[in-house]
Amino acid sequence: MALAVLLVESAVFFAAFFVLLHSANASVSGMFGPTNEPAAAMLLAGCCIGSLYYSELYDVRTVGSFRTCLVRVSRACAVAALPIGALLYTVLPSGTSWMGVIAASAVTVTTVLVSRKLWLHLLHSRPFTEQVVVLGKTPLARAVIAELQARPNFRVLEALPNRFSRTMKDSEQRLAADRRPAADMGLTRIVVALSERRGRLPVDLLLDAKRQGVIVEDGVQLYERLTGKLAIETLQPSHLIFAPEFGALSVHSMMARIFSVLVAVLGIVVCAPLLGLIALLVKAESRGPILFVQNRIGLDGRTFPLMKFRTMAPLEGRRSEWVKDNGDRITRVGRWLRKFRFDELPQLFNILCGHMNLVGPRPHPASNYDLFMASIPFYGFRSLVRPGITGWAQVRYGYANDLEEETEKMRYDLYYIKHRSLRMDLEILLQTAKVVVLGHECHMGTVLPTPEPLFDERTDAA
Repeated sequence: MALAVLLVESAVFFAAFFVLLHSANASVSGMFGPTNEPAAAMLLAGCCIGSLYYSELYDVRTVGSFRTCLVRVSRACAVAALPIGALLYTVLPSGTSWMGVIAASAVTVTTVLVSRKLWLHLLHSRPFTEQVVVLGKTPLARAVIAELQARPNFRVLEALPNRFSRTMKDSEQRLAADRRPAADMGLTRIVVALSERRGRLPVDLLLDAKRQGVIVEDGVQLYERLTGKLAIETLQPSHLIFAPEFGALSVHSMMARIFSVLVAVLGIVVCAPLLGLIALLVKAESRGPILFVQNRIGLDGRTFPLMKFRTMAPLEGRRSEWVKDNGDRITRVGRWLRKFRFDELPQLFNILCGHMNLVGPRPHPASNYDLFMASIPFYGFRSLVRPGITGWAQVRYGYANDLEEETEKMRYDLYYIKHRSLRMDLEILLQTAKVVVLGHECHMGTVLPTPEPLFDERTDAA
């Protein structure tokens, strides 16, 4: 549905700006020329779509209420105002009445508000709302329920918070007692979230529901699809051994490598003045080297020297690698470099040296390698691909400050390794651009409903 909203809004934005430019008879002195009104309208519409995307107005989780939409639309207007104003000033002839500009702006804002209102209505309407039963009482079941309840197009049955104490057997008997077809009950999906299925899986019930057109889905797979991360505690070694996704994807590896090298060369050429300016600022503010060089773990577990602009004052003695233990050392220049990720720019040279790609799991310090290998399940699979300047865990979770948070990021890293593709790389780059442009994290991780370990296999329905 989000794609349909995006396409409709793109068409309306394009039409509004094309009518504006055509009626104003864009000047030949404009950068597009008199015959390129469609190109100018397309670029202006692209600015609008980009601002809506970066305000997360195409994410179903943020379209929860119209009040939230109003706040995000206001933010999107503020983001788009400068580039759209500059473009209109360039392409519109002098003396053009700005009433047309106001009318086009009103059309675009009204379109966004009306489309979001309709979207909200459709998400809560019967044809577009899924009614789901979650079988099980495990931490996995509670995590799946939390994810479903965060989305307006799902309604969880038989597993609402005041029914968490209902046993698995109660749920089965309640469903089996109603002889109406599951589809007539409004049930559209059954999620199996059991840690132990042998002798406890209601096979007849699930087969009957499947025959009636109800979707029956494994809880681990649904959790992965909803959250963009793997439930590593539920993975068995056989899952990784026989999963073709956790092998070498030669086509993706080759294309990603070519793209990374091209971007690195272009980035070094374009950013050369910026690199020089940052080097001067780092050197002027505090003593110490301009670059921070540290051994990191790369492809196949090999170490390499990762380069960053130094953002901390030199350290006397030794501390941990966690950011929270070194916050007092961050310099004023370093704080801004970290905010907009400019401290990572020297890693473009790491890409040329073959150590890294543009997109991939962030390389960890070699000093933490033994700890992570011993403490984080399947940690060695991070070395299956080249590390990256940015990655899925970075745009979905941000910095990690302890072992528990590193384990959480590992779930995202394994998801990337399993699903890596050029389309996913592009999505990561777009999200990274959001951090660079707006200067804030993209915290998209899930807040779990309980403080206990997410997938403790010792707990299940009675």
